[in-house]
Amino acid sequence: MNDGRRVLLGRIVGVHGVRGAVKLESYTEPRVAIFDYEPWLLEREPGRFEAIAGAQGRAQGKGMVATLPGITDRDMAAAFTGTRIWVPRDVLPELEPGEYYQTDLEGLRVVNQVGEDLGRVTHMFDNGAHDVLVTRDEAGRERLIPYVVEAYVKSVDLDAGCITVDWHPDD
Repeated sequence: MNDGRRVLLGRIVGVHGVRGAVKLESYTEPRVAIFDYEPWLLEREPGRFEAIAGAQGRAQGKGMVATLPGITDRDMAAAFTGTRIWVPRDVLPELEPGEYYQTDLEGLRVVNQVGEDLGRVTHMFDNGAHDVLVTRDEAGRERLIPYVVEAYVKSVDLDAGCITVDWHPDD
């Protein structure tokens, strides 16, 4: 059942060659897994999505090279630079208990173990060692909280819309 949620899998970062291929940055692990999920929902303008199926590609160096259906020359491909690649949440595999897609955590309220509100998750990023929760509270204060289960993240309750962390509000 498609509930309208989407998961960001990558973005188009440039063109490759003269026949319409594009360079991709893939957020999947392994990075070639981006081609395992369809349809891609291409977001060229904020909030506007174009569904495509049949993108093909390969790893090349540290990046990816892909061909998109109907894109046949460099100028057409260049128009897609900066496009974000999403897929419907429901095309991704079900996770094991205790595992979450980042999109499932975005928007959740974050509280510490004594109930102090640390804001809502605006997004997450990988700092190389682990993921980091970025929260923003009602006063606009942003906090960066390591997403390290047991050390900092004590519980995630999707039904209650809340993440409990071991974190002081002044950190």
